[in-house]
Amino acid sequence: MLLIKNGTVLTMAGVTYKSGCVLVNEHKILIVAEKIDESKYNITKTIDAEGFWVMPGIIDAHCHIGITEEKKGFEGDDCNEMTEPITPYIRAIDGINPMDSAFHNAVCSGITSVMVGPGSSNVVGGQFAFIKTNGRSIDQMIVLAPAAMKIAFGENPKTNYNDMEKMPTTRMSIAGMLREEIFKAVQYKKEKDKKGEDFEPDFKKECWLPVLKGEIPLKAHVHRTDDILTAIRIAKEFKLKLTLDHCTEGHLIADEIKQSGFPAIVGPSLASRNKIEVQNMDFKTAGILSKKGIKVAVTTDHPVTRIQYLPVCAGFAAKEGLGIEEGLKAITINAAEICNVSDRVGSLKEGKDADIAIFDGNPMETFTNTMYTLINGEIIYDRKKDMEQQKTEE
Repeated sequence: MLLIKNGTVLTMAGVTYKSGCVLVNEHKILIVAEKIDESKYNITKTIDAEGFWVMPGIIDAHCHIGITEEKKGFEGDDCNEMTEPITPYIRAIDGINPMDSAFHNAVCSGITSVMVGPGSSNVVGGQFAFIKTNGRSIDQMIVLAPAAMKIAFGENPKTNYNDMEKMPTTRMSIAGMLREEIFKAVQYKKEKDKKGEDFEPDFKKECWLPVLKGEIPLKAHVHRTDDILTAIRIAKEFKLKLTLDHCTEGHLIADEIKQSGFPAIVGPSLASRNKIEVQNMDFKTAGILSKKGIKVAVTTDHPVTRIQYLPVCAGFAAKEGLGIEEGLKAITINAAEICNVSDRVGSLKEGKDADIAIFDGNPMETFTNTMYTLINGEIIYDRKKDMEQQKTEE
């Protein structure tokens, strides 16, 4: 057993202990409380977190870590299959390399889990996966796969396929092709339900069943207001779940998004306005949406903004109207709930995975250091040991 004590424990479950304890048994959180009777438990390691913030591990709800590797160029870029615009059957877990150095950066920043998947070149890009940030085997890092079906609107698919002189080259054709694909998937499901065991599966349609059953959402790359509204329109038409990823101009249509009932994953706001559709990008977006009652998470969209700056991105959003509490929620419990994994991560509660980040202050402030990162109850990063090792190597 491992005991973390004397720290300010922000459970992100409605309770904060100014001087609290978290007891970890193997991979799970056993107790979160103000105090525990240590004599009752066989505690083998203790972390004194006095003066530190103890939080659930930080979560990025949309990124491409491990699938767009750092410093690897074409060989390490497996983010977009730019040969045909409809590829629902490809899976992130088949392209993520756990050896990507960005995973180490994530762990050192207190980021313990991420939603990873294909990019936005295609109308339908494929299946996202929710994974932990530590491990050598992707199969052992998976929390949920598939976790979402990527779809994309606007500038990216338009540009990519215009260069190839093939559809889609307009927003109309993007929406039309997506509708056609979902309609065919619906017909496939009806036929399968009707025939039962006598049905011959189609690999390119089976991947839609979790979406049609409401088990996972469409994950929509949307920046402009018109693209946001088109994504909402299509999701409502087919009665599907949806997350609005990037949602760059969401603050301009906050009432419409609120009415839709869909959550927003906002970002990357710490990036260049290098595309036409992100000209209205602003850190105020998350705060405006949150104040309307929309569930909001913050993303780096790594490698657009590097993964380790996720807490800082949440900090800028907090400064521009999101607020400190909602800023922390946007990278913990809100992200977990939007990604459908809040039963395991996102808050410090008994029975959840022991993914814990310990900081020497508010992680959204630039001078704050990560002191410890725990994933599945194991100390993956210890700042003191890391600093000592660096000195030894020098």
